[in-house]
Amino acid sequence: MNADAYQAAAILAAHREAGTYFRAAGVGSFVLQAGEGEPVVLMHGLPASSFLYRKVIPELASRGFRALSFDWPGLGLADRPNEFDYTFSGISTWAAAAVDTLKLDRFHLVVHDAGGPVGFELALRVRERIRSLTILNTMVKLPKAPFPGELLAKLSTEGFHHLPLGLGRLLSSPRAWQQMLYRVGVWNRAALPMPEILVWRDLALGSNDGATYLRIMSKVREGHAGQRWAEVIDSRQTPYPVAIVWGGYDPMLSIRRYGWRVLAETHVQSITVLPGRHFLQEDCAPEVAALIAKNAGKA
Repeated sequence: MNADAYQAAAILAAHREAGTYFRAAGVGSFVLQAGEGEPVVLMHGLPASSFLYRKVIPELASRGFRALSFDWPGLGLADRPNEFDYTFSGISTWAAAAVDTLKLDRFHLVVHDAGGPVGFELALRVRERIRSLTILNTMVKLPKAPFPGELLAKLSTEGFHHLPLGLGRLLSSPRAWQQMLYRVGVWNRAALPMPEILVWRDLALGSNDGATYLRIMSKVREGHAGQRWAEVIDSRQTPYPVAIVWGGYDPMLSIRRYGWRVLAETHVQSITVLPGRHFLQEDCAPEVAALIAKNAGKA
């Protein structure tokens, strides 16, 4: 084990100790949280977990919130059951059970990446409990072209190491994750050192070499309530404030192709653009937290 791997093991152990395990709808999961006050639920996407918000959570806690992020089934430190509905709708149903288990009455909601579709459907289920909605780099309509993870899912449903010879090894290699996160995820490479990249990889792949992640990716286009999202994202209709914050250097969900569409669908006045890529929580945690707090009514 090299120095990076030793540091990664220590970081992952600290992450475990910083959160708690819970069960919702029969599935074990993990929640990272800090602070007291009005709850802020931070929804991760793919292939992320609550680890994505480890820098944002203390920033929100310092601003008087109870900030929390929980791992979806199949990702992070959550269980990866074979018998589970891994569609976005199924995950949002589970998320509704999670907010009940965590005793969240009314809460502020923050969504990102695939956490957009999941979070929007969660809002449809519990709309009377939403205090505010802050939208980070996500989508209100799936593109026609498949995401890279969807292509991988078509090649294998058993995990990265069951992909064609060589490809599985490549996609579980530290170098591949480093390149993915540096080219797509973060603008400031110093914000995400190699040991933390290894934690990202380990939390995504889990004990089954990413099989469950690929199952989720294979189902992203199965039925969801996209046609009804206007009810919970259109600021002209919602009883709560809606804000959009975007990592301006995101090459995957670019502001030009996706951000302006979100702006049009939400009818908010503007997008706040930050100097980050897709995982702007890594690049700009204090700024992200400040904008969430502002939308929640605390400047």
